[in-house]
Amino acid sequence: MRTSGPGNSGRTSRWTTGRSSPGFTLIELLVVVAIIAFATAGVSFALRDSEATQLEREGLRLAALLESAREQSRTLGVPVRWYPSAGGFRFDGLPDKPMPQQWLSPQTLVEGTPVLVLGPEPIIGPQAVVITSTAAPDRSIRVATDGLRPFAVGERQ
Repeated sequence: MRTSGPGNSGRTSRWTTGRSSPGFTLIELLVVVAIIAFATAGVSFALRDSEATQLEREGLRLAALLESAREQSRTLGVPVRWYPSAGGFRFDGLPDKPMPQQWLSPQTLVEGTPVLVLGPEPIIGPQAVVITSTAAPDRSIRVATDGLRPFAVGERQ
């Protein structure tokens, strides 16, 4: 019974015949893996999170939290207030629904001492909060609503 493919006698190796067999050597595979590892490391360092991106992430998170609190206020029919506190912020008026009270980055600050009233009325007045970062003091993000639309993130004007 024949156990090898056509054209291969199965008895000779590349060392005895001088012919090379198809495939990759271990050295070739290690070189390719090393190149991929260096490329991956280079890309990960190039894509590091900058302070501006962190501040924008804080703004998007705050807008989502404000909208969530606004919807809960309308659903429960209770007034909800947001205001900054030492090292974070607070939502007052939401019973039994704990909301986050810390920034993602301890370097995030709120300009001034705004108090946002989030409901229970479906239409609230125009409101805004400006957040900055000690890591990027020249940049600030404004999270605002005109009272009808959801809170949105934009550059400070």
